[in-house]
Amino acid sequence: MSSLLDKAAALASRAADNNRWRQAETFNLIPSETTPSFLVKMFEISDPSGRYAEHRTMKGEEVYFYQGVDFIRDVEIEAREELGRYFGCREVELRPISGQMANEVVFKGMVKFINRGRAEGQAPRRMRLVLNNDLTMGGHLSSQPMGALFNYVETDLRTGKERVVHIPQLKDNPYKPDLDSLGALLEEHKPELVVFGKSMFLYPEPVAFVSKLVSGWPERPVLMFDMAHVLGLYGAFQEPLAEGADLVTGSTHKTFFGPQRGVIAGNLPAGSPLRPLWLEIKSRAFPGSTSNHHLGTLLALLMAVYEMNAFKEEYQKQVRSNAKAFARALKSHGVPVEGDPADGFTETHQVLLRVRSFGRGMEIARRLEENNIVANYQALPDDETFLESSGIRMGVQEMTRFGMKEKDFDTLAGLTAEVVLKGKSVREEVRKYRSRFLNMSFCLPEEKAVELAARIWRGAFPSPGFADRFARRLLGDDGKGKE
Repeated sequence: MSSLLDKAAALASRAADNNRWRQAETFNLIPSETTPSFLVKMFEISDPSGRYAEHRTMKGEEVYFYQGVDFIRDVEIEAREELGRYFGCREVELRPISGQMANEVVFKGMVKFINRGRAEGQAPRRMRLVLNNDLTMGGHLSSQPMGALFNYVETDLRTGKERVVHIPQLKDNPYKPDLDSLGALLEEHKPELVVFGKSMFLYPEPVAFVSKLVSGWPERPVLMFDMAHVLGLYGAFQEPLAEGADLVTGSTHKTFFGPQRGVIAGNLPAGSPLRPLWLEIKSRAFPGSTSNHHLGTLLALLMAVYEMNAFKEEYQKQVRSNAKAFARALKSHGVPVEGDPADGFTETHQVLLRVRSFGRGMEIARRLEENNIVANYQALPDDETFLESSGIRMGVQEMTRFGMKEKDFDTLAGLTAEVVLKGKSVREEVRKYRSRFLNMSFCLPEEKAVELAARIWRGAFPSPGFADRFARRLLGDDGKGKE
């Protein structure tokens, strides 16, 4: 018991230190992360976190294979409805537990879809050709043959490589698509699937352009938008389903309000020629890719969608305004910023820096981290390898949620410039500045959140008096609190 206690105490101390550092002392600027609200975190540890609720459609009826699931079944249904309202769509699949799994579920569904009705004895085939964004141009790993697309697209026997072609980018701005070249490429290759979306993401994708171009084809490609990085900006940045996309996939924990899960959404109603694809996607979600779809985070997701639907417009406007303000401020402080100045350098939450003149990207990222500014190094379009990255990728979404406005990012830009350009140590200044941004916005007020969290907590641990003892320990016997 003493050994267990010692290990638990040491782990608790390390976790507490990390919490304090990330939540109270650093500026978290990684574009693919966010801190969920207090209530979202509380729902995540509720009873469903240890349960199962496998289900699938059989003979037109949704069949569950476990008992005791009525509550979480209703939660899943409501979460689909709330997300349908967010996307303005009919179909939502919530069982993927990450954005990458959501993409793989679609790819699996596509292979099943294109093989429907094949002759008896005929071997199934893979997708003949896929159009996506090149990894070196910011394409998302999960849409590459080395990622989730692995084994779902045919191999060119002449080259030995997967039959994947890439959306061409402008030479003078490699973060924007070259529409003239794209049109010619589509006509030449006739892909079966087009995957929009990036992880290095500054500008909109050419969804409407492609949708209009392929609309008259006898067999047009399926149009899919991987919105992992910009899911929380849906509508303000881009609205793919209204622009002609068939499917949207994404992570629920980057610009969306968490927790870490995946989602697939679409408008493929009964009677649509793509309706069978949706049915294949559902079957690939379960039993094809998941068994337990992490019910604790599913419950937390419903709370997160409540928050997003309540604060969507205000949050999205502030994120995009903050990103432009941060980019302009960094530029004014002498830090080279990628993108077009005429567009404010970005239309999303991301800001890209070119830092090669001051050191390798990974070295600058480490230097920033040592000064409590957490970002990630990034290969830019003209870099040969990720290990020789010239860029730093930053996102404003998390710190926007902690109350930062445009003028606040100007101060942060100045501190960032001191580190990047001069190699100065500003760790203490950064720590003090972060102390001004500790209260989360775009969620319920703290008083209401604590009241509701207490209800969750008291029901989560049935041991008599446990919840009360825990509360007293947090607050101190006098009720005034302690360190």
